[in-house]
Amino acid sequence: MSEETTAVTHPLTDRAIAADGSIEGYRASRTLPIRVELARQLRRRRTQVTLALLALLPVVLLIAFELGASQNARRSGGLVDLATASGQNFVTFALFASSSFLLVVVVALFFGDTVASEASWSSLKYLLAVPVPRGRLLRQKAIVSGMLAVAGLIVLPGMALVVGLIFYGGGDMVTPTGESVALADGLTALGLAMVYLMIHLFWVAGLALYLSVSTDAPLSAVGGAALVSIVSQILDQITDLGSLRNYLPTHYSFAWSDLLSTDIDWTGMASGVLSALVYGTVFLLLAARRFATKDITS
Repeated sequence: MSEETTAVTHPLTDRAIAADGSIEGYRASRTLPIRVELARQLRRRRTQVTLALLALLPVVLLIAFELGASQNARRSGGLVDLATASGQNFVTFALFASSSFLLVVVVALFFGDTVASEASWSSLKYLLAVPVPRGRLLRQKAIVSGMLAVAGLIVLPGMALVVGLIFYGGGDMVTPTGESVALADGLTALGLAMVYLMIHLFWVAGLALYLSVSTDAPLSAVGGAALVSIVSQILDQITDLGSLRNYLPTHYSFAWSDLLSTDIDWTGMASGVLSALVYGTVFLLLAARRFATKDITS
């Protein structure tokens, strides 16, 4: 004896509804592909302007040095005075000048704006209604934000290297201690410095993402992450805090400068990597928990 079954279809799409309630052909793993989200973010004016400004900054620095630097100030003193000694020194100065604030803002912008902007446009609820699972939506947006942040962290020193080599040559890097580092060794050190900065700024990415899922105002998320970094840097200058400063997320911001020495001390960078990974992981877990339980009204 056979049983007759009646196919149930969705009233809007006329597609069959499976036993678990999903529409036929729906696959959660196919929603919001990386390429689609990346294309969406690359078309945004904030992404284009940010990457363009990072590319132009080395040119601005070059003009400033050529207009204002005196010849007798070169090759003496700190990183600022040595910035025009060679192309490598120019890149080092660009990283030194931007790592404590500009790069923090760039990372905070890409991560802090990603979910909050959807909420401010009232499009977040429609993305979830597709439906894109919350965990997948947050993961895809975090991955794309990370790709854009890494691109920004590469564009700045990359352009600085091109500009520096063209105008200041490929001579040895001159360190503040008077040591000379050959071009090959200097480029290796700068590459490692970039990798360290990418890892170090992981805590900013995690915090900005957490703030992004906690507010509907992108500016609050971006500004909040930048403000925490500024406060941490201020507290780090208070020597009376003693060893407590080691637990500040920005304490090891310039640990990459140890790479400029011929005898590299890896202690500071190792501590900085550990600190960034701990802070970043905690903030990411908080962001995932917050987004999973948040009432989406916009």
